[in-house]
Amino acid sequence: MTASPDASVPTAKVGSDSSFLSQRKVAQLELRTIRITAIGDELLAGHGDPRGLGWFGRVVARTQDPALRLQSFVLASPAEGSEALAERWLGEASRRFSDQYENRLVIALSDRDVDLDVTTARSRLNLANILDSASQMNIKALLVGPAPGLDDARNQRVAELNRVYSDVALRRNHHYVDTFTPLRSHAQWRADLNASGGVPGQAGYGLMAWLVLHRGWYSWLELPEPGEG
Repeated sequence: MTASPDASVPTAKVGSDSSFLSQRKVAQLELRTIRITAIGDELLAGHGDPRGLGWFGRVVARTQDPALRLQSFVLASPAEGSEALAERWLGEASRRFSDQYENRLVIALSDRDVDLDVTTARSRLNLANILDSASQMNIKALLVGPAPGLDDARNQRVAELNRVYSDVALRRNHHYVDTFTPLRSHAQWRADLNASGGVPGQAGYGLMAWLVLHRGWYSWLELPEPGEG
């Protein structure tokens, strides 16, 4: 007797596959999604890093949570000071924000104002304008301060710029990661700059990433520190 073609159709399996796909879709919808838009200069984009990650790429790669979907967008512009950053950030960043997700803003501050002879008062105002606009949009910002170079005289001026930036951020209750102070006399940092033509290489970006990860990154994202829970 020849079996009916319908007898071999695995109807029960089709139903279970459909249920599985539906459950997976629900699980994806329940994932917490954070969009991080990062603005800054060439160091944000990992200029000089043979791996092309920079500190930001390393930080994002280390941010793992099974209940989190992290979307990151890098908006880097080389040799940019605070005034140019203040002029462009909103038009570019707002295109990456979404009402459907949590929006976060990373501001990677450069030392360029020192070379552009911008007064610290002006630098303060430029950053304040960025942060005030972000606050009005209910966007939490994390700021990463300028990194030190090899010129000790120039570093004196960058130290003051770092202090001003930190004060502006903390007065507005935004996270600020000071990379300047711990790296200024750090032997490995200085050796990496010497070996890489004055910009960080893999070691230098690794040091910056470590500072960001251990000085507020997880609390800013409202995530448990690795090893907790």
